[in-house]
Amino acid sequence: MIKGKKKEELTMEVILKKISDYDIYRRYMPHNNWEINQACISPFPKQDGSFEQNPSFLIGDRKGYLSHILFSNSEYRGDCFNFVKQLYNLSTLDEALRMIDRDFGLGIASEPTGEYKKITAGYTQPSKEKKNNLIQVVTRKFTKEELAYWNQYHQDIDDLRRNHIYSIKKLYLNKQLFYLKDTELRFGYFYDGYWKIYRPFSGKKEKWLPNNVPITALDGKENIKNCHTAFINKSKKDKMVVEKVFSCSMAVQSENPICFSEENVSYIKENSQFQVLSVDADETGVANSQKITEMYGFGYCNVPRKYLAEGIKDWSDLGKAYGLKAVEQVLKEKGII
Repeated sequence: MIKGKKKEELTMEVILKKISDYDIYRRYMPHNNWEINQACISPFPKQDGSFEQNPSFLIGDRKGYLSHILFSNSEYRGDCFNFVKQLYNLSTLDEALRMIDRDFGLGIASEPTGEYKKITAGYTQPSKEKKNNLIQVVTRKFTKEELAYWNQYHQDIDDLRRNHIYSIKKLYLNKQLFYLKDTELRFGYFYDGYWKIYRPFSGKKEKWLPNNVPITALDGKENIKNCHTAFINKSKKDKMVVEKVFSCSMAVQSENPICFSEENVSYIKENSQFQVLSVDADETGVANSQKITEMYGFGYCNVPRKYLAEGIKDWSDLGKAYGLKAVEQVLKEKGII
């Protein structure tokens, strides 16, 4: 009988049974001056070969596992395995797995040395409990470009001030300067001591970073106090556009059902006879709309799906493309106004 230990397949899951994602980031980060959820100097060079001097790289814990992002170049993002692949310009993810296996001496597809036990014994694994990040903002006067952006959505400087929207000069995350491109539009939405940063032309996952606003924060709740119909939007911008033609307009933080806490639903129902939810008109939005309306007995009114072919899926899109009259006409057809 041939005896011996059966070799395991080299996968991410098998590696993470022996070491943690923190171990991998700690082993391969070129410098030690970094902490979870705090911006630090990027380990990736710029196109000219130099390195950025301001913190622009973040290893964060958002969903119970670590991931990274370089705010100045979102090609550098992903989990700890992507990090090794990107840092060493490896061709495949398998090469990264083999490198980790070899360097830690895991013995999965290489000779076992047990080196990982010595490596991980030298420090304490950090807690991965999500922290409420500190965001500090230095504001400035709105630029012409910023005002022109909001004018597309029929908002002037008074509207921006009333909705607590600010232009950002400098941004600090956990007391460290946060990298912002000088050429990008960037706005701060302020909610009672919390900030949601909006960079409209950044990538899908970067445009709302950083953000420490509670997911259950309501926007414009004063607009629906003792009203007949509360119109509930999924974003501040939609709320502001609808508000131009229907004053009882409010918003939640997203179309995720988690925004609708028991306290929020009670407030909305206590202050209105009818409640109408409005989210994106795409498939994801419709699915979320059905879920939320079934849970709480809300009505719903999304932008007509005929506009989807034009890339129009919410009220701000419709207002920008066809004007406030088009928004008003749809709300009249739906019996909201």
